[in-house]
Amino acid sequence: MSSLKAVQIPLIKATNESLKGYGYLIDSYENSDVEIVTWPKQGWREIDKGTGNEAGSTNGSFDTWWEGEILYGQNNAVQHNSDYEVDGKYILGYSKSPDKISKNIDYSYPNEIFIWHANYHPDGGQLFFPTESQEYISPLALPGDNIQPENFIAFYFDGSKGLYIHPNIWHEGVFPINQKSSFKGKQGKVHARVSIDFKKEFKKYLYFKTKI
Repeated sequence: MSSLKAVQIPLIKATNESLKGYGYLIDSYENSDVEIVTWPKQGWREIDKGTGNEAGSTNGSFDTWWEGEILYGQNNAVQHNSDYEVDGKYILGYSKSPDKISKNIDYSYPNEIFIWHANYHPDGGQLFFPTESQEYISPLALPGDNIQPENFIAFYFDGSKGLYIHPNIWHEGVFPINQKSSFKGKQGKVHARVSIDFKKEFKKYLYFKTKI
């Protein structure tokens, strides 16, 4: 039996008001851009104007799919060189406590989603826009490396708008309810990533309901 605990985080409706500090809603993917953070200086001398931010952004789909009770994701906007990605895909979450999940069953509508990992990008913002009007959820937390599981809030989207998150915002992509979903993605091309593994650091998972 797993010794890991599960911490429930609140689920609230995503609005521009509720997303203040985290990001905002997106009406049009084509007319939206992402913030690019200038490379940090090492001392008192300033970075030359027009340099340190020339890598720009990168675009690509963010695809998600359920296999049984496991939700997988693939970010096609960036290369995949991290330890927790295998063949370009990674586990986003589970539809029940991970010690009870099964991959070899048919998909069924998840009432809860459990997550084990989150990250932030210090080099730029990130944008997700659904290719179809399907509901999704994104757990977010404000900047700071001394993050705690209880600092996260899950935001519910009805699928009519996309999500933009600022640099340094803790997140773990987007979590659809449907079996398969695809999002148009855009983010900083440098793709620096700072991660937290809840199960290793806190011996906990996070979970949230899928209905408000």
